[in-house]
Formats: sequence, C-alpha cells, structure tokens
Amino acid sequence: MVLTVVKYGEPVLRKKGARVERVDDEVRGFLADLMETMYAARGVGLAAQQVGVARQMCVVDVRGVKDRPSQLWVGGQPADVDSFMPLALINPQITPVGPRARGPEGCLSFPEIFGDIERPAEVEVTATNERGEEFSFRAGGLLARAVQHEVDHLNGILFIDRMDSTTRSEVKPDVEDLQAATKAKLQARK
Repeated sequence: MVLTVVKYGEPVLRKKGARVERVDDEVRGFLADLMETMYAARGVGLAAQQVGVARQMCVVDVRGVKDRPSQLWVGGQPADVDSFMPLALINPQITPVGPRARGPEGCLSFPEIFGDIERPAEVEVTATNERGEEFSFRAGGLLARAVQHEVDHLNGILFIDRMDSTTRSEVKPDVEDLQAATKAKLQARK
C-alpha cells in the first residue's frame, strides 16, 4: 500500500524512532508499504518517520542510479550493489569510516529542495533485516549517503540540519514556505 509521505513541518519528522523489538508480519507488512511508497515517490530511500511512524525502520534502493555510483563490501569483500537491493534496515547502527565528501541530496519530505551535504564517504552498517537476522556491510558512494540520510531520519535529524550555513541560507525561503504550507494543512485538519 502506498502511504502518504509527510512534509517538513510535521512534528513526527523530529522524533527519534522507537526500537523494533520483534520482527513479525506487521513489521514485514510495514516495510513492504515503505518500499512501495519509496518506489511510487521515485526515491532511493524512505524512513518510517517520513510516513508518520516514529520507529527505527527504513528502506533503501539505489539500483538504477548511474550518475552517482555506489560501492558495497560484505565480509570485507567487494559485492554487487544491485544484487543486495532493496535493503530493509531495522534498528540500524552506522559507524563512519574514511574521509568526508560533499554531495547533492534531496528528500521526499522536502520536495524540490536540494543541497550539497558533507558526510563520511563510507560507513559500516549493522542492522536487522525483514527476516529478523542481523547483518553488516560497508557502503560507499550514493549507498553510504542514502543510508546516512535515512538513519538521520530515524533519529529526528533532517538533511537541512547537515547543511553548511551558505547552503542553508540558499534554501531557507523554500524551507520556510514548505513549513508554512504544512502547518496550514495541519491546522485545517483540526
């Protein structure tokens, strides 16, 4: 089922997600809905908070993005990114490794707002999958950026929080307009 992606100004986007204690049919169904929603919105990642649920769950799929390559290592060995997709990450933990790099980011909760963000170029990731199994991998390139962006969402951190002051000031009018429109919709629902 395609869920509604909430926009900036919705309080849930600032909430840290609750840990998922048990992977059951409800969790698997919600992850499937997250995937379907991400694909419908043409995104490469989506966190639970972005559909109004503050839980430690997100999905990522970078297949098809050719202009921003991804790298993947499993057990210290290079692995095929496409065969590892899509990714469901439950209670993910990330550890930055390597140098930092600037790169473009957007967010489904901030339509048409983009900015360059500096993040670690590679991350070690440990999470639980939709079968309840713990797994680990190392990500680089777009995959690393997408995982970090989604894990930030799970902790109530938004990509605008990661922007430098110049980038933030460039997008400020659009962000303020989006927030005002979202708050007006919230008021109209009351």
